[in-house]
Amino acid sequence: WLVIDRKVYDISHFCRRHPGGSRVISHYAGQDATDPFIAFHLDKALVRKYMSPLLIGELAPDQPSFEPSKNKKLVEDFRELRATVEKMGLLQPNHAFFILCLCHILVLDVAAWLIIWYFGASLVPFLLSAVLLGTVQAQAGWLQHDFGHLSVFSKSRWNHWVHKFVIGHLKGAPASWWNHLHFQHHAKPNCFRKDPDVNMHPLFFALGKTLSVEV
Repeated sequence: WLVIDRKVYDISHFCRRHPGGSRVISHYAGQDATDPFIAFHLDKALVRKYMSPLLIGELAPDQPSFEPSKNKKLVEDFRELRATVEKMGLLQPNHAFFILCLCHILVLDVAAWLIIWYFGASLVPFLLSAVLLGTVQAQAGWLQHDFGHLSVFSKSRWNHWVHKFVIGHLKGAPASWWNHLHFQHHAKPNCFRKDPDVNMHPLFFALGKTLSVEV
Protein backbone atom coordinates (compact mmCIF):
# COMPACT_ATOMS: atom_id res chain seq x y z
CA TRP A 1 0.00 0.00 0.00
CA LEU A 2 1.04 3.61 -0.52
CA VAL A 3 -0.54 7.04 -0.09
CA ILE A 4 -1.03 9.76 -2.73
CA ASP A 5 -2.95 12.92 -1.82
CA ARG A 6 -4.28 11.18 1.31
CA LYS A 7 -5.73 8.34 -0.82
CA VAL A 8 -4.55 4.81 -0.07
CA TYR A 9 -3.74 2.50 -3.01
CA ASP A 10 -2.98 -1.21 -3.11
CA ILE A 11 -0.14 -1.68 -5.63
CA SER A 12 0.67 -5.30 -4.71
CA HIS A 13 -0.05 -6.57 -8.24
CA PHE A 14 0.12 -3.32 -10.20
CA CYS A 15 3.77 -2.76 -9.27
CA ARG A 16 4.74 -5.54 -11.71
CA ARG A 17 3.06 -3.64 -14.55
CA HIS A 18 4.24 -0.20 -13.48
CA PRO A 19 5.76 1.49 -16.60
CA GLY A 20 8.56 2.97 -14.51
CA GLY A 21 9.49 -0.44 -13.12
CA SER A 22 8.41 -2.34 -10.04
CA ARG A 23 11.34 -1.32 -7.87
CA VAL A 24 10.95 2.45 -8.07
CA ILE A 25 7.29 2.35 -6.97
CA SER A 26 7.88 -0.40 -4.39
CA HIS A 27 10.39 1.84 -2.61
CA TYR A 28 7.36 3.77 -1.28
CA ALA A 29 5.45 0.78 0.06
CA GLY A 30 3.81 1.80 3.33
CA GLN A 31 4.74 5.46 2.79
CA ASP A 32 3.39 8.72 1.39
CA ALA A 33 4.30 8.98 -2.31
CA THR A 34 2.54 12.26 -3.13
CA ASP A 35 5.63 14.29 -3.96
CA PRO A 36 7.37 11.70 -6.16
CA PHE A 37 4.04 11.02 -7.92
CA ILE A 38 3.80 14.70 -8.85
CA ALA A 39 7.45 14.89 -9.89
CA PHE A 40 7.58 11.73 -12.01
CA HIS A 41 4.35 11.90 -14.06
CA LEU A 42 3.70 14.38 -16.85
CA ASP A 43 0.09 13.44 -17.71
CA LYS A 44 -1.37 13.02 -14.23
CA ALA A 45 -4.96 12.83 -15.51
CA LEU A 46 -4.08 9.77 -17.59
CA VAL A 47 -2.21 8.11 -14.72
CA ARG A 48 -5.11 8.64 -12.31
CA LYS A 49 -7.35 6.55 -14.59
CA TYR A 50 -5.10 3.58 -13.95
CA MET A 51 -5.03 4.40 -10.23
CA SER A 52 -8.81 4.32 -9.73
CA PRO A 53 -9.15 0.50 -9.52
CA LEU A 54 -6.29 0.44 -6.99
CA LEU A 55 -7.99 2.81 -4.53
CA ILE A 56 -8.88 1.06 -1.27
CA GLY A 57 -9.38 3.89 1.21
CA GLU A 58 -8.41 7.27 2.57
CA LEU A 59 -6.41 8.45 5.54
CA ALA A 60 -8.32 9.38 8.66
CA PRO A 61 -8.64 13.16 9.24
CA ASP A 62 -6.21 13.01 12.16
CA GLN A 63 -3.63 10.94 10.24
CA PRO A 64 -0.71 13.01 8.85
CA SER A 65 0.08 12.63 5.13
CA PHE A 66 3.85 12.72 5.52
CA GLU A 67 6.47 10.43 6.95
CA PRO A 68 6.96 10.59 10.75
CA SER A 69 10.71 10.95 10.20
CA LYS A 70 10.24 14.09 8.09
CA ASN A 71 9.78 17.70 9.13
CA LYS A 72 6.17 18.67 8.34
CA LYS A 73 6.98 22.36 7.88
CA LEU A 74 9.86 21.53 5.55
CA VAL A 75 7.63 19.27 3.41
CA GLU A 76 5.01 22.03 3.18
CA ASP A 77 7.65 24.60 2.25
CA PHE A 78 8.98 22.43 -0.58
CA ARG A 79 5.47 21.85 -1.92
CA GLU A 80 4.82 25.61 -1.83
CA LEU A 81 8.14 26.22 -3.58
CA ARG A 82 7.30 23.77 -6.35
CA ALA A 83 3.88 25.39 -6.88
CA THR A 84 5.53 28.82 -7.10
CA VAL A 85 8.13 27.59 -9.59
CA GLU A 86 5.40 26.10 -11.78
CA LYS A 87 3.33 29.30 -11.69
CA MET A 88 6.41 31.31 -12.73
CA GLY A 89 6.84 29.04 -15.73
CA LEU A 90 10.38 28.05 -14.76
CA LEU A 91 9.71 24.41 -15.66
CA GLN A 92 8.82 25.29 -19.25
CA PRO A 93 11.78 24.22 -21.43
CA ASN A 94 13.21 26.19 -24.34
CA HIS A 95 12.98 23.71 -27.21
CA ALA A 96 15.34 25.73 -29.41
CA PHE A 97 18.05 25.45 -26.74
CA PHE A 98 17.88 21.65 -26.66
CA ILE A 99 17.74 21.36 -30.46
CA LEU A 100 20.83 23.57 -30.79
CA CYS A 101 22.62 21.52 -28.12
CA LEU A 102 21.92 18.33 -30.06
CA CYS A 103 23.02 19.90 -33.35
CA HIS A 104 26.31 21.19 -32.02
CA ILE A 105 27.03 17.80 -30.42
CA LEU A 106 26.45 16.11 -33.78
CA VAL A 107 28.68 18.67 -35.53
CA LEU A 108 31.54 18.04 -33.07
CA ASP A 109 31.08 14.29 -33.41
CA VAL A 110 31.25 14.40 -37.20
CA ALA A 111 34.21 16.82 -37.09
CA ALA A 112 36.17 14.46 -34.84
CA TRP A 113 35.76 11.56 -37.26
CA LEU A 114 36.50 13.72 -40.31
CA ILE A 115 39.79 14.84 -38.76
CA ILE A 116 40.94 11.23 -38.40
CA TRP A 117 39.66 10.35 -41.88
CA TYR A 118 41.36 13.29 -43.60
CA PHE A 119 44.60 13.76 -41.61
CA GLY A 120 45.15 10.20 -40.45
CA ALA A 121 45.87 8.88 -36.96
CA SER A 122 49.10 10.74 -36.26
CA LEU A 123 49.57 12.34 -32.84
CA VAL A 124 48.13 15.84 -33.40
CA PRO A 125 44.97 14.77 -35.31
CA PHE A 126 44.48 11.96 -32.80
CA LEU A 127 44.66 14.35 -29.80
CA LEU A 128 42.40 16.93 -31.48
CA SER A 129 39.85 14.23 -32.31
CA ALA A 130 40.04 12.91 -28.76
CA VAL A 131 39.30 16.36 -27.34
CA LEU A 132 36.28 16.76 -29.61
CA LEU A 133 34.95 13.27 -28.84
CA GLY A 134 35.51 13.79 -25.12
CA THR A 135 33.53 17.03 -25.29
CA VAL A 136 30.77 15.23 -27.18
CA GLN A 137 30.55 12.47 -24.58
CA ALA A 138 30.41 14.90 -21.65
CA GLN A 139 27.77 17.15 -23.21
CA ALA A 140 25.73 14.25 -24.58
CA GLY A 141 25.68 12.83 -21.05
CA TRP A 142 23.89 15.90 -19.72
CA LEU A 143 21.64 16.19 -22.75
CA GLN A 144 20.42 12.60 -22.41
CA HIS A 145 19.86 13.31 -18.72
CA ASP A 146 17.26 15.98 -19.47
CA PHE A 147 15.48 13.89 -22.10
CA GLY A 148 15.64 10.87 -19.81
CA HIS A 149 13.81 12.88 -17.16
CA LEU A 150 11.07 13.60 -19.76
CA SER A 151 11.60 17.30 -19.11
CA VAL A 152 11.91 18.66 -22.66
CA PHE A 153 8.80 17.71 -24.64
CA SER A 154 5.22 17.60 -23.40
CA LYS A 155 4.82 14.03 -24.70
CA SER A 156 6.70 11.29 -22.87
CA ARG A 157 7.09 9.30 -26.11
CA TRP A 158 9.00 12.11 -27.82
CA ASN A 159 11.38 12.43 -24.87
CA HIS A 160 11.97 8.67 -24.91
CA TRP A 161 12.78 8.66 -28.64
CA VAL A 162 15.41 11.41 -28.41
CA HIS A 163 16.75 9.97 -25.17
CA LYS A 164 17.32 6.57 -26.79
CA PHE A 165 19.09 8.22 -29.73
CA VAL A 166 21.44 10.33 -27.59
CA ILE A 167 22.37 7.76 -24.95
CA GLY A 168 22.17 4.75 -27.27
CA HIS A 169 23.75 6.02 -30.49
CA LEU A 170 26.02 8.81 -29.24
CA LYS A 171 27.11 7.29 -25.91
CA GLY A 172 26.62 3.57 -26.47
CA ALA A 173 24.57 2.88 -23.34
CA PRO A 174 21.03 1.45 -23.02
CA ALA A 175 18.29 3.94 -22.10
CA SER A 176 16.41 1.29 -20.11
CA TRP A 177 19.46 0.71 -17.88
CA TRP A 178 19.82 4.45 -17.17
CA ASN A 179 16.11 4.87 -16.43
CA HIS A 180 16.02 1.84 -14.13
CA LEU A 181 18.87 3.15 -11.98
CA HIS A 182 18.44 6.91 -12.20
CA PHE A 183 14.72 6.98 -11.44
CA GLN A 184 15.42 5.04 -8.26
CA HIS A 185 18.07 7.60 -7.36
CA HIS A 186 15.59 10.46 -7.58
CA ALA A 187 12.82 8.48 -5.89
CA LYS A 188 15.00 7.81 -2.84
CA PRO A 189 18.09 10.06 -3.12
CA ASN A 190 20.99 8.96 -0.90
CA CYS A 191 18.81 6.34 0.81
CA PHE A 192 21.01 3.32 1.47
CA ARG A 193 19.80 0.07 -0.17
CA LYS A 194 17.27 2.03 -2.27
CA ASP A 195 19.40 4.57 -4.14
CA PRO A 196 21.65 2.62 -6.57
CA ASP A 197 24.13 5.53 -6.59
CA VAL A 198 25.14 4.79 -2.97
CA ASN A 199 24.87 1.00 -3.13
CA MET A 200 28.59 0.46 -2.67
CA HIS A 201 30.37 -2.56 -1.30
CA PRO A 202 29.47 -2.59 2.43
CA LEU A 203 32.83 -3.96 3.56
CA PHE A 204 35.14 -1.64 1.64
CA PHE A 205 33.19 1.60 1.21
CA ALA A 206 31.13 3.51 3.77
CA LEU A 207 30.45 7.25 3.64
CA GLY A 208 29.48 9.17 6.75
CA LYS A 209 28.49 8.09 10.22
CA THR A 210 24.85 7.31 9.36
CA LEU A 211 25.72 5.01 6.47
CA SER A 212 28.42 3.30 8.53
CA VAL A 213 25.96 2.53 11.32
CA GLU A 214 23.42 1.12 8.84
CA VAL A 215 26.10 -1.11 7.30
